[in-house]
Amino acid sequence: MSAVVAPRQLELRPSYPIRTERLLLRPLTAGDAGALLDYRSRPDVCRYVPFEPMDARTISERLATYWAATVLTDAGQGITLGVEHAETGELVGDVLLYWISREHLSGEIGYVFHPGHAGHGYATEAARAMLRLGFEDLGLHRITARIDERNDASAAVLRRLGMRQEARLVENEMFKGEWTTELDFAMLASEWPAHR
Repeated sequence: MSAVVAPRQLELRPSYPIRTERLLLRPLTAGDAGALLDYRSRPDVCRYVPFEPMDARTISERLATYWAATVLTDAGQGITLGVEHAETGELVGDVLLYWISREHLSGEIGYVFHPGHAGHGYATEAARAMLRLGFEDLGLHRITARIDERNDASAAVLRRLGMRQEARLVENEMFKGEWTTELDFAMLASEWPAHR
């Protein structure tokens, strides 16, 4: 007879800001609306992500709802954090940790950055911090990232993080009016220490 295993009491309650070498990851505030609009309204930024260019009203609504979360207490929840340059105080992007399943201890990361800050490794640095939160603080077993195959810059970030490409789903979604191919990347908790 197999033993019944009690479910783990998982939750994530980070102390903010989360500091990396050059960045501060922190909850978004109403004061970030202008900076968010500056990059989330751009068609080039939104080309490969699952949202259209945002207007001021949409950003304001998100700040009051989805982006207001600062803790994870159950699967189906996510936290979106602003990525602030520690020296300048400028918001350079935002990152997401989404808790997919309590049973399977799985999550997903995502990120969006202002193109004016590309090429400095900020996305890699911030996404690495989100992996740390997911593996070390929340206790996830597996974290994934899903991207449009044409998004070469994002694929490069995921590879620098040490995430493994596990799937190429050919024309699996009708995305913004066209069939697109998805790349799925993943990392296991057991692999995380080598990439920490």
